[in-house]
Amino acid sequence: MSGRGRGRGRGRGLRRGRGARTPSPATPSSSSSEMDEEGPVLFEFVLVLKGNPRGIQRLPDTFADYVAGDERPRTLHLREDSCGYYRWIVDVIYDARGKMYLHIGWEKFAHHHSLQAGFVLVFSYFGDRDMSVKVFDETRCRRNYHVDCAEEDDD
Repeated sequence: MSGRGRGRGRGRGLRRGRGARTPSPATPSSSSSEMDEEGPVLFEFVLVLKGNPRGIQRLPDTFADYVAGDERPRTLHLREDSCGYYRWIVDVIYDARGKMYLHIGWEKFAHHHSLQAGFVLVFSYFGDRDMSVKVFDETRCRRNYHVDCAEEDDD
């Protein structure tokens, strides 16, 4: 139970502060030893694509609560996990009940990555609206779209 935080509280009552917020145990986060080029992973969740994968996608309520803080984000910046070069700016919308959805920009991301119903996406949130996405196809194998993203800038 060492991954529960350091007495900062948990659940919906989280406040914005200088440090990373501690998610509730139902929303596992990576330990500080798991680092990405963006820094530590603050929040992770899995999304299974159903229906039209290019249509708007609802995000988990616990994630929406986590990022909301004082102000709801209007965009998220997505990138494929193995590629830090390309960023997809995706608008976020909220319905009357406060549910959070990926909207404009998501269709282009989904099209570029050939997403299909049944694919599993693992989102990692680094703070400041930055997220990476790992894509697993219907065989539950990870799809890698770029071998070396830095070389693609040579065009």
